[in-house]
Amino acid sequence: MHSTYILYSASLDKYYIGSTSLPIADRLRRHLTDHDGFTAKAKDWTVVYTHEFVSKELALARETDQELAK
Repeated sequence: MHSTYILYSASLDKYYIGSTSLPIADRLRRHLTDHDGFTAKAKDWTVVYTHEFVSKELALARETDQELAK
């Protein structure tokens, strides 16, 4: 399974949209650890949306769907 997810950081008042084949809890843990990239700017990310898909292509299509970002 593949998932599209949205994270929210209250300290940044920002959302992050991603997709993964990992369990969401594992992916969130990676966002909260030391790394480079957009989500490294905060350590208070929480999952506010998830949706599972049968293929990576469908999850990526949902990730880039502009209606999802609104």
